[in-house]
Amino acid sequence: MIDASSRLPVFSFLWPGMLWLLGLVAVLAAAYVWLDRRRRHAAVHYPALQTTGLASRASAGWRRHVGPLLILLALAALVAAIARPQAVMMLPSRIETVVLVLDLSGSMRAQDVKPSRLRAAQQAATILLDAQPAGVSVGVVAMAGTAAVAQAPTRAREAVATAIERLQPQGGTALGNGLLIALTTLLPQATADAERLMNDDTPSKPRALATPPADDEPVKPGSYTSGAIVLFSDGESNAGPAALEAAQLAAEHGVRIYTVGVGTTEGTVLSVDGWSARVRLDEKVLKEVADATGAEYFRLEDGAELKRVYRALNARLAFDKRSQVEITALFAAMGALLAACAGLLSLWWFGRVM
Repeated sequence: MIDASSRLPVFSFLWPGMLWLLGLVAVLAAAYVWLDRRRRHAAVHYPALQTTGLASRASAGWRRHVGPLLILLALAALVAAIARPQAVMMLPSRIETVVLVLDLSGSMRAQDVKPSRLRAAQQAATILLDAQPAGVSVGVVAMAGTAAVAQAPTRAREAVATAIERLQPQGGTALGNGLLIALTTLLPQATADAERLMNDDTPSKPRALATPPADDEPVKPGSYTSGAIVLFSDGESNAGPAALEAAQLAAEHGVRIYTVGVGTTEGTVLSVDGWSARVRLDEKVLKEVADATGAEYFRLEDGAELKRVYRALNARLAFDKRSQVEITALFAAMGALLAACAGLLSLWWFGRVM
């Protein structure tokens, strides 16, 4: 599945041969300049004509040029419309499924983000859930020392919200496993590849896809437009396959993984069950995961940034498809509007249409 939008010209014409008609517009512009000079010459050398409409219009100052100029612009816009212009635009991406991955590791108990990292992540996930269109299914993956589907993708918002709310901190962090479970939840056909990666003791070795694309062509990262994964985590991982390996597998299937870093880079000292440790936000791994899959990284450092992160993330999910769209109607409407303005202004200033 190749995303050809990156190779599309930003602006082009389906019938570029029709643009030769712009030469006629240039001829009309030259003819107007010539006629205007004749009017001014007549007004200077034949004062008796000052009472006629021709000389009166010639002495009307800059206003006499507005109507003809608008008409020429209208003709140029209509010629462009005849050539059928098209432009690359950002369109709704038709996302059908979003899988939310929430980090439940012990470090998510830290309170450098109020009320806590996990609670801030839950709030952000809930806000993002509420913003999704009714036709989008949302699933939840809980990730700690192991990962599991807390809620299969569904359109029932209450069920997803309940699944998010009941998540509790646990021990360990298997960031790679969480991403692989999310990937197989979104794309069941990737299960064989994900299981092999989870069971591979040497993940650094080159891997071949067990389920290659049907067209045997490489898949462009981010080309899968029917779904996406959103990870809320502080980036720390101490179990399972590397997060970047999981991200590379997702990229091979065209799936984007948006990452939301929860915490502060300076971190805080966390004391739980008699042990203490400084826990920091590991932005590096989260940025690598997002970059590898053609997505973006967002940082959630305090509760006040919840809405900002939500707006930015929701905008990426809602408008993330580049497509070439014909905009002939826009140029035709522009031409008609310019012509109408020319006629109305001429009627207002000179009592006649042109």
